[in-house]
Amino acid sequence: MLDADSTLIDQEAIELLAAEAGSLELVARVTERAMRGELDFAESLVERVATLAGTPLEVLDRARSQMTPTQGASALVAAVQAAGGAVGVVSGGFHELLDPVAERLGLDYCRANRLGTADGALTGAVDGPIIDAEAKRTALEEWAAASGIPIERTVAVGDGANDLRMLERAALGVAFCAKPLVRERADVVIADRDLAQVLPLLGLPPAA
Repeated sequence: MLDADSTLIDQEAIELLAAEAGSLELVARVTERAMRGELDFAESLVERVATLAGTPLEVLDRARSQMTPTQGASALVAAVQAAGGAVGVVSGGFHELLDPVAERLGLDYCRANRLGTADGALTGAVDGPIIDAEAKRTALEEWAAASGIPIERTVAVGDGANDLRMLERAALGVAFCAKPLVRERADVVIADRDLAQVLPLLGLPPAA
């Protein structure tokens, strides 16, 4: 199971939206503190999304066009699925941006927040329950059960404090180019931005 922002994709999705809304500096600062575990994630997300109020929905297309899968993502997904496994992404970001990436990579599961919209613009609110650290842990457990995979055979990959509970719940928690707190508490640390480096940890051959 993978985190999205700065793990499955190279970008922080909310910062792409904030750049369009003119609130990038504030949002980037809050994101960094939340990733380090200095702020409650749910509260920080509400604060950041509020800065997007009134932004036209056209920004979603522009943000999607800037999102790129991290090096090795396709190789990791293909190898896991070829070995009979399943791959999911769970994100504190947004379905509106993440769904096309998940579909393009052929992921088995995808869960994220949803942005409130009205009258052709973002409302500045999150629509529905917030995907926080506990929600990520729950997704891991639900998807493992749905796939018939024992929790003892699960792997979680992430980079921020919001990923810690799923990393700790998985049989193997991988800190991927992660914040110091996550590196300290994960089972394995990967410092290079190449998701194919996860493959040897799964007993799978490295990507060609």
